[in-house]
Amino acid sequence: MSGPRPHWLFGAQLGPHFLTAGLTPGEDGPDPGAPLVMIEARSVLRRRRFHRAKAHLVLSAMRHAADALGDRVRYVQADTYREGLARAVGRRRVTVYHPTSRAALGLVDALPQVTVLPPRGFLVPFADFRRWAGEPGGRRLLLEDFYHRVRRAEHLLLEPDGSPAGGRWNLDRDNREPPPKGAATLPIPPPFEPEEDGIDERVRADLERWERDGDVAFVGRDGPRRFAATRPEAERALARFVAHRLADFGRYEDAMLHADPWMAHSALSVPLNLGLLDPGECVRAAEAAYRAGQVPLNSAEGFVRQIAGWREYVWQLYWHLGEDYRDANHLGHHEPLPAWFRDLDADAVTARCLARVLAEVRDHGWVHHIPRLMVLGNWALQHGWDPRELTDWFHRCFVDGYDWVMTANVVGMSQFADGGLVTTKPYAAGGAYLHRMGDHCGPCRYHPTERLGDRACPFTTGYWAFVHRHHDLLAANHRTARAAAGLRRLTGLPEVLAAERARGQSPP
Repeated sequence: MSGPRPHWLFGAQLGPHFLTAGLTPGEDGPDPGAPLVMIEARSVLRRRRFHRAKAHLVLSAMRHAADALGDRVRYVQADTYREGLARAVGRRRVTVYHPTSRAALGLVDALPQVTVLPPRGFLVPFADFRRWAGEPGGRRLLLEDFYHRVRRAEHLLLEPDGSPAGGRWNLDRDNREPPPKGAATLPIPPPFEPEEDGIDERVRADLERWERDGDVAFVGRDGPRRFAATRPEAERALARFVAHRLADFGRYEDAMLHADPWMAHSALSVPLNLGLLDPGECVRAAEAAYRAGQVPLNSAEGFVRQIAGWREYVWQLYWHLGEDYRDANHLGHHEPLPAWFRDLDADAVTARCLARVLAEVRDHGWVHHIPRLMVLGNWALQHGWDPRELTDWFHRCFVDGYDWVMTANVVGMSQFADGGLVTTKPYAAGGAYLHRMGDHCGPCRYHPTERLGDRACPFTTGYWAFVHRHHDLLAANHRTARAAAGLRRLTGLPEVLAAERARGQSPP
């Protein structure tokens, strides 16, 4: 059969930058005018108990992309990728961009008819990261060093002489404000919200039928789709964020409000990880808004740091550190996830912050990064949950969760299971931190500063039990030595530890 080789698109490769022959001269890409193949493999949904909203989002995005591509694409619904590829192209040779998981890469590498092209959807080539990681300073693999390199390479937020805009690379200290006092929500327009269509209706009907037939099983709820699943929706989501929300993003980046799950966050990780947006267009839109005087530098830099810094960093670490990294367990935590957490049973939880965050995950498959780190991850860290199992839970239960996203985020950042390769201290905190950065505590039956009695905050007692359990490690770290020293002055420690033993892994 003559003509250009078909090109295979995975479900995380749905934007226009995955269709062009080459973004720069000499860059590998699909043959010009190549017919396209997309495969909806049911086995992916059988393999794990995904969040129902996540399954809906991915299938909706794939089917919308196929609908927009029209006759150029052959869309195959099959049991497995191998079966779908055979039905779509037979034994013809195909190209595919480097997938985003080791499992998918292993599959395409094992198929002799498939030529794997370098990845797209990221700013930094693998070779550049490997060169940086091999340098004397790069061997520490510090985010801050890497972030400076990306900013320089991409000419992002730089002065004409190459120095950082505003004189500082890092404006984190300007981005730690608590929420406004007395405010139930931030006084800014809400994020872009899509409207479902007939494709979404058919996706939902399929998921309900498959679940009813016992073919697949899900966790969580599938309410109206809240995230972009098409390129036009993703463009509108980016434009709305930059125009109406980015200005307030920086200062409230670490804050939480009980009635405002979005705060000023973009939620653009969802279309970014589907490949509907390219990271370059996102960070340049933020920089343009700063240059035009529409947003302050701390907001623009905070957003650029999340995408050009952290997102690129965890992508590179996923491939650079290898498969064994997910088994890191420096703290020796092996407790399995309890059923109430695993199944998103928010109604079983009394602690108001944890109940609310778990309910948001149950209902929408998304919360922003502070509830992920300082509520969900903090609780898991305090209670010694197995980091590998927790990584899988985040992967399955978040609409923007992928293996490459969650491995370094959970193993390294959230659970300190790598012993400090990604971050310099464990992110454990008691109720006082949660009270300072949010408004959950007021009506809660627990009190954030109490550690004894019926009103003792479970996060506070859990924090001191964690410090006690890992005292020597924390005492040897200059960033946590004060907490370890504070344990010696703590009154009522035996009672705190007894209360934690009595609670065990039951919902707080």
